[in-house]
Amino acid sequence: MQNSVLRVAKTLPPAIERLSELAINLWFSWNYDALQLFAQMDPVKWAQTGHNPVRLLYDLDDAKLDALSHNAEFLTRYRQVIDRFDAYLKGPTWFQEKHGDRGYVKVAYFSAEFGFHESLPIYSGGLGILAGDHAKSASDLGIPLVGVGLLYKKGYFTQKIDASGGQQSHLYDYDFAKLPIAPVLHQGAPLTVSIDMPGRAITLQIWQVQVGRNRIYLLDADHEANQHADKELTAQLYGGNQDTRIAQEIVLGIGGVKALRALGIYPNVYHINEGHAAFLTLERLKDLLHLGLPFHVAVETVRSATVFTTHTPVPAGHDTFSIGMLEHYLGPLFNELSRHKQAIIALGLDHHTGQFNMTHLAMNTAGLRNGVSKLHGQVSREMFKEFHGHIDASEVPIGSITNGVHLETWTASSWKELLDRFLPGTWREEQANKHQWQQVEVIPDESIWKVHQQLKDDLVSFARQNLMEQRRRNGESEQRIEEVRHYLNPKALTIGFARRFATYKRANLIFNDLYRLKKLINDPERPVQFIFAGKAHPADYPGQELIREIYRVSKMKEFEGKVVMLENYDINMARYLVQGVDVWLNNPRRPLEASGTSGQKAAMNGVLNFSVLDGWWEEGYNGTNGWAIGSTGTADWAAQEKENTQSIYHILEKEIIPLYYNQGNLPHQWISRMKRSIQSLSPVYNTHRMVQDYTEETYLPTADRARLFVANHYEVATKVADYKQFIRNNWYQVKIIGIDDRSAKLSTEVPLSEIKPTTKEVSAQIYFGPIWPQDTAVEIIYYEDNGEKWEQKIIPMEPSGELIEHVQSYRANIPGHLVHGPHFSIRVRPISTNFAHAFELSLVTSTLSWQ
Repeated sequence: MQNSVLRVAKTLPPAIERLSELAINLWFSWNYDALQLFAQMDPVKWAQTGHNPVRLLYDLDDAKLDALSHNAEFLTRYRQVIDRFDAYLKGPTWFQEKHGDRGYVKVAYFSAEFGFHESLPIYSGGLGILAGDHAKSASDLGIPLVGVGLLYKKGYFTQKIDASGGQQSHLYDYDFAKLPIAPVLHQGAPLTVSIDMPGRAITLQIWQVQVGRNRIYLLDADHEANQHADKELTAQLYGGNQDTRIAQEIVLGIGGVKALRALGIYPNVYHINEGHAAFLTLERLKDLLHLGLPFHVAVETVRSATVFTTHTPVPAGHDTFSIGMLEHYLGPLFNELSRHKQAIIALGLDHHTGQFNMTHLAMNTAGLRNGVSKLHGQVSREMFKEFHGHIDASEVPIGSITNGVHLETWTASSWKELLDRFLPGTWREEQANKHQWQQVEVIPDESIWKVHQQLKDDLVSFARQNLMEQRRRNGESEQRIEEVRHYLNPKALTIGFARRFATYKRANLIFNDLYRLKKLINDPERPVQFIFAGKAHPADYPGQELIREIYRVSKMKEFEGKVVMLENYDINMARYLVQGVDVWLNNPRRPLEASGTSGQKAAMNGVLNFSVLDGWWEEGYNGTNGWAIGSTGTADWAAQEKENTQSIYHILEKEIIPLYYNQGNLPHQWISRMKRSIQSLSPVYNTHRMVQDYTEETYLPTADRARLFVANHYEVATKVADYKQFIRNNWYQVKIIGIDDRSAKLSTEVPLSEIKPTTKEVSAQIYFGPIWPQDTAVEIIYYEDNGEKWEQKIIPMEPSGELIEHVQSYRANIPGHLVHGPHFSIRVRPISTNFAHAFELSLVTSTLSWQ
């Protein structure tokens, strides 16, 4: 089932028969020659099919296909593409070369959405695009990864904007036979799995998507064996109510694990991409309990093989369900595991709200967790500090791996041709090599500007066509439709804003001062224009009001043709926008943008970022590669709004517009900044670097730990689980019973500047009860001013003397001016070489009275 080559069912002439294999492998979507090959077959039909090669092959008649099979020019291009395709599939990879001895690694990546290409519309926005780009880079790098998701019969929704600026949501039933997917077959029949829901079973058909070397498996509830309501469970992405949401997440998590088993795939790394998929841990837990493992051992085994990525920086954004709803939908599971019901609920229980929180479930069942930018990692550590007792937020075991984008997908072909001419030949394979990107400096300014201006012309043409279609559909006059042909000036400074229309992203921020905006846009010498695009969730009425507001402004006489709102934002439109604008605007409320990736796509194409220092831009901005919108990140949203608005206009007026216009026909200083943007951002914010980070920081250590935990009949898992249980049961006995601080007599009023830098010895006596002292770490904690902030310092204390009646003495040297209480504390925490991180047990005994 797993190793067969996927093909489109339609029979093609022998000379071009491998087009059916190429059409169903999404490798075509990030290879320009393959895309052009399909476009050449019939440019009109290619556009009409939404760039879907499977549907294109079905729509072309036999006579056309036969003619192509005898067309010498087409056959030459066909053979070149097939040769490249074969070389890709059979060629060496980064993983083979660097980790060839880790053939046992198998990663399962679970995500509620995947955004690969416009021909497979099972994505809504950034989370899905990230998952698709992750899968593409995993293929490019040779990472042994399979994906698990849902196959949405109606996708997300198609957006239309009516004559009043209202968003109209339209759903379509997609014909799976004409999408770049294929059913998984077993003995000639579609492979299915079954999951239990209250009062009935639901049958799920398994489909597969070939993404280069790897496969993504998608679950489909639209099966004849199911009731009508159950068939609709996978009808729409993020549709329905809470009942639909919890049922979909059960299908994804529990159904996904069952699907992998039916396929004979047994991963040793399960990557939960956002909390939607966290129910997968319960299905794995159930299997281990059926094997006879005690509950606490089963939990440790699951945790040893699980990685969790959180994408949401605000508590309200995490999926929660009432305990009653959970008990209803997981009723069959709880009936099967009745003696463990409360322990299972406790894995996801939010004690503050009394709700079952999917992120809590993922946090409690994942050995390694991470946010998606450095700032988001900090925010997440603060948000989940309570999970780990009395420790500094900096020590909370949530790391960060900053998002990236798939360079081959998002970089314009004309840019890639330019890079091929001037960068070393390995830049595509070694994208994270910063040194080779310095060669961008030698690309002639004329060549860069020519490429950029052509992409800008393409964007303007695309935008005009989109606007004409809007007006035509809304019944406007031919005169109004023809006016659009003169909208948007290809020579004007063009600023793009396109993303999901959530209110915190503040799509309308630039409209806070329409008088000032009017002056900028209508300056005859230095005009500025704005292109907006994006969808709001059908249930997000405030987000839809943002669309209506932008549309209303775009209709004002002074802004018409210079501020435009495009409809039906998708991957295809995104390519035009991130490749064709001059500036990419991003102004979320800080710190609510976990990462953001649209600006990364723009940066790959020489587009300059103009953004609040939030998400990835907080670490990507270096002062010379774009512009930062000033923000203190204050929680006073009104103050932040005012501050950001003033900063946007000031930087536009004083920096961006003058730099773009004040240099004659060829803006060398602007191009210089484009070069610095590409040089500094491309090697860092791509998914090759990101997936390499995931591999080396999470996948490999998790795979090794998972193997260790299950070896010898779960010997280490049992040892760790029993150890944790023993420590939890006896930790209350651990006490710090004595501290000898020989400088305690020093006055704390003496200024630090007058104290000579000396050291002193501090000693402490710890009572451990039945706990072995070697199973703990004893540390001194204090804070030091590093010039920017107070940084926590941790000094290990070493045992001294003998253990007498469960009491052990410890000592360490610290700066002589520190006094216990006002300046430093002592803490004790449990340790184990088998822990995934220092605070796997959230137990700390401390003299933390001074904080």
